[in-house]
Amino acid sequence: MNVRIIKAGVLDTLQDLGRYSWQHLGINPGGAMDKWSAQVANILVGNNRTEAVIELHYPAAELFFEEPALIAISGADFSAHINAEEIPLGQPVLINKYSILQFYGLKKGARAYLGVHGGFDIPIWLNSYSTQLKARAGGYKGRALHKEDEIPIRSIPSSLTQLLGKTEFLILPWKSDSQTGLIKEVPFFLLEGDEWNRLTNESKQKILSESFTVSPQSDRMGYRLKGSPLTTTNNTEMISSAVNCGTIQLLPDGQLIVLMADHQTTGGYPRIAHVISAHQSRLAQINAGEKIRFSFTSQQIAEELLLQQQQHLQQLQNACTFRLQEYIK
Repeated sequence: MNVRIIKAGVLDTLQDLGRYSWQHLGINPGGAMDKWSAQVANILVGNNRTEAVIELHYPAAELFFEEPALIAISGADFSAHINAEEIPLGQPVLINKYSILQFYGLKKGARAYLGVHGGFDIPIWLNSYSTQLKARAGGYKGRALHKEDEIPIRSIPSSLTQLLGKTEFLILPWKSDSQTGLIKEVPFFLLEGDEWNRLTNESKQKILSESFTVSPQSDRMGYRLKGSPLTTTNNTEMISSAVNCGTIQLLPDGQLIVLMADHQTTGGYPRIAHVISAHQSRLAQINAGEKIRFSFTSQQIAEELLLQQQQHLQQLQNACTFRLQEYIK
């Protein structure tokens, strides 16, 4: 069975949690920008958290389902509709064959994630399903989804199909109330980077006291930030060093860039700070033109927040698995 793209989105790709252990060959981890929401979409439909999902940007694709499917959408709210009827965010929906999934408008957030029960039946490349656009590998033919693409999905159990009867869709009763990626008023927590002390004292103060605007030139590789120009105490050129998702670099024009999922594996600009892992999914839901603020935290708090997120996801997975078993015979 397939899901067919009947109208292409602006940049919709198949992603999972990333492709690790290949950075030494220049292949970045990639994966979903908002890994929290990608995991939630999979959990809601009873999948392993590492299954592929479709990462959607608005305007998003329109999809036609040839057979019944169990789906869930998490992350950004694009006003999802099945056959012109609105369906909820963060809740599994059982849809009948010949259903059309459309998105009517951007309400909040930057990226939505579509999970399907059983997952997408696509080849794995270097231990990951994620689309690597630069290498043109992984995902669906190594590229963004186009009109008339047909993506194989695995069949759902007959016990779920029987629940539908002749109804177009059925909303199942469990859901995720957590919207970690959509809480924007809290400052993003930082840890100091190796080159933090290259900044002048005035520039250090600006980072903590001023807000920064996400530039329209931002993409999956990095968020360019607009703010007061920052300066360093010396202009000595650096040797390229390893960088990660969340690394904040100081560009030659005094502006900042936050590296995101498709970042390069090394960089030669000063690494002045790092957005903590627990706040990176929230950062991935910021749109161009929005303002963000930063605050420093400790390594201990950064680790505690990440552990809390993982514990919450595990609890959600346990609960959803238990509920789904009531419907699968």
